[in-house]
Amino acid sequence: MTAQVDQFRARFGSDPTLRIEAPGRVNLIGEHIDYLDGWVMPAAIESRITLLAAPGSAAGGIEIWSAEQGDSQHELSASDFTPRTNPEETWLNYPIGVLGAYAEHGVTLAACRVAIFSTVPAGGGLSSSAALETAMALLIEALSGETCSTRGRALRCQKAEHDWVGVPCGIMDQLSVGAGIKDHVLHIDCLTLDVEAIPFPADIQMVIAHSGVNHALADGEYGKRRRDCEAALEELGAASWREVTLELVQQCRDQLGERLFRRARHAVTERQRVADFATALRSGHPEELPALMRAGHDSLREDYEVTCPELDFLVDAGFEFTPSGHFGSRMTGAGFGGATIHLVHDSAASTYIEHLRSRYREVFDRDLNCFVTSASEGAHCTTFTSLKPTLEKRFLNNRPTSSIRTGNSCTA
Repeated sequence: MTAQVDQFRARFGSDPTLRIEAPGRVNLIGEHIDYLDGWVMPAAIESRITLLAAPGSAAGGIEIWSAEQGDSQHELSASDFTPRTNPEETWLNYPIGVLGAYAEHGVTLAACRVAIFSTVPAGGGLSSSAALETAMALLIEALSGETCSTRGRALRCQKAEHDWVGVPCGIMDQLSVGAGIKDHVLHIDCLTLDVEAIPFPADIQMVIAHSGVNHALADGEYGKRRRDCEAALEELGAASWREVTLELVQQCRDQLGERLFRRARHAVTERQRVADFATALRSGHPEELPALMRAGHDSLREDYEVTCPELDFLVDAGFEFTPSGHFGSRMTGAGFGGATIHLVHDSAASTYIEHLRSRYREVFDRDLNCFVTSASEGAHCTTFTSLKPTLEKRFLNNRPTSSIRTGNSCTA
């Protein structure tokens, strides 16, 4: 943190007054069904975006600089939210979109200086975009005096991604980034936005392997999958995917056609896998997880067609691991590249990581970014001593925990 403060001083010639941290997230199961009224099981992770900020001069704008985006410093407007089209500036559409979404509620951001630091791999399926959106939302709230619930904030950030970035994402990423609880996974109902926190087994490690293939969801493939599901739902004559059963999908196979049938089959079978995964965690039966994760990945590969050779290889290599202690592997996130998630007993984690790295190097002739993480706290805002302590009290641990139910614990 000291190095980041030093960079802020060097960049802006003043000390920061706010520190905002927003984690990435990993989804254990429930892929591509958050926008289908489904359930998902993500966890906030230790990798995070850190945003340092300070009020600017009254005559200035919103000065923003990212350590991950080169040396260029940008100025955003508190009233003009036109998306950027220059490829080197399109990442700014995330904070611009959040500014615009809050402005629609009559909340604007005064002049300030912002530095962004990230340890979340961009394009890795770990929600770096949702982390940036949420951090920006907390900044707006901190400096404007706005108070927003975790759910309300997530919905505003989702709108920013829909309307300014052009990705018709579900609510999982933004909600899990904000609602994360240390050592717990979240069972989220994406229709009601109810959240249940389920303790994650203390002796199982989450291993994330970044394929090195960066996805770009705004290129259209993500939207095509969502449109396929909308078309399938219309063919099935249902108002919501909550009304659709596997039996109905199978009965309507000819009517749907092969592509829409496979999209629909993924939607309903993945929903059941989430329910079974949650039950296994609640009841202390992690030995049931590998089959669920394998089936989930196979469905994403065959029915939803969102994997790639690197992701498929990493999952297959995970299941090749012969020593005991492997509790499942699958792609995580939207796919088209990105990362895989592997659940491994802590006694086998280092051996397992070396196994993945060795096999990946053999086949793809490049190093694999592979690391252990744990379920982490959600986004929060703290202050440096130069700002009133009441602000820290308002925004530290800002999640509405009264609306988050906690389940039973289990160990492997």
